[in-house]
Amino acid sequence: MPLVDIQLIEGVFSPIQKQRMIKDVTEAIVAIEGETMRGVTWVRVNEFASGEWAIGGKPLTTADVKAVQSEPA
Repeated sequence: MPLVDIQLIEGVFSPIQKQRMIKDVTEAIVAIEGETMRGVTWVRVNEFASGEWAIGGKPLTTADVKAVQSEPA
């Protein structure tokens, strides 16, 4: 049975966005492995408090992520 962990910084994504992640990841597994996998595919969303995740030794905050999200492409 597939187990997929999605790890996020708390406060970045809304409950609706997290539910969509769960649905879409499940659909991706089913598309690859077939419908029989739907009932045994586990998707977990784990959230870390702002500042408890670091890149290159620098704590990453919710505000940092939101600033990147708002940058023009």
